[in-house]
Amino acid sequence: MNILTEKRNKNTKNIDIENTSKILELIHKEDELAVEAVGKCLQNIEKAVDIIVTNFNSGGKLFYFGAGTSGRLGVLDASECPPTFGVSPLMVQGFIAGGDKALRYAIEGAEDSEELAEKDFQKANPSQCDTICAISASGNAKYLLTILKLAQNNHIKTISISSNKDALMKEYSDCFICAQTGEEAITGSTRMKAGTAQKLILNMLTTASMIKIGKVYENLMIDVKPTNIKLKKRAVSIVSEIAKVSEENAQMALNINGYKVKHAILNLKYNLSFDDADKLLNEFNGVLRKVFNYLDNKNKI
Repeated sequence: MNILTEKRNKNTKNIDIENTSKILELIHKEDELAVEAVGKCLQNIEKAVDIIVTNFNSGGKLFYFGAGTSGRLGVLDASECPPTFGVSPLMVQGFIAGGDKALRYAIEGAEDSEELAEKDFQKANPSQCDTICAISASGNAKYLLTILKLAQNNHIKTISISSNKDALMKEYSDCFICAQTGEEAITGSTRMKAGTAQKLILNMLTTASMIKIGKVYENLMIDVKPTNIKLKKRAVSIVSEIAKVSEENAQMALNINGYKVKHAILNLKYNLSFDDADKLLNEFNGVLRKVFNYLDNKNKI
């Protein structure tokens, strides 16, 4: 099978005898190609986001499945969603072939195991409101093909991400995203360009989806979970900026509202109690712009 990521790269054939500066230059030039490759598949990324958003709005979840580097990237992206967007850890979940141990160690044969795929699929227990996203540079791992087949058999929407236009995953995907990153600087090391492209795509999938379901106001993460000092300071800054008050007043509002950013903003801008703010946010599915529009129009009457 003709898989570009497994071929030798003529541009880096002598990388082993170059000085440090030249080695880094060669790697950097190859990395730039990953960004270009992602740019060429924005249309399919858009299609994937629309699938995810439709399912999120129906109460569904997003499940990432991958092996090796691809699996680690999926788990990473999933783990970043709760603190960034204030969602449940169940909303976006990452599964790696071989389980959590595979996050640190290579698990021999995991990517070729149909049995592991079946077990992980049962553990995830996806419904028809959920989305399955498989990630693989070659797109041919049996673990992922099994996951996708099981998903389609259960009428679950499927997305796949690969760097191989002839990936077998394509056959079992409602949306196939192929970032053709080409030959790696080190032959077959898909943790490099292919992995970089995957990370960029995953960033887009969750970030764009969260924006579309109201987890962002302008470009501010208004559902941030302030679980450490840095995030608490960010919450204060966000409330201060949107409500147009001092950071001291923003801090007080956050303290009164249990560090709920949206509630604090509504308290400061419209003098709403926590319960009243909560009721409106639930009514408008947490979309702050819609709450603002409703209250502003109501005040005009």
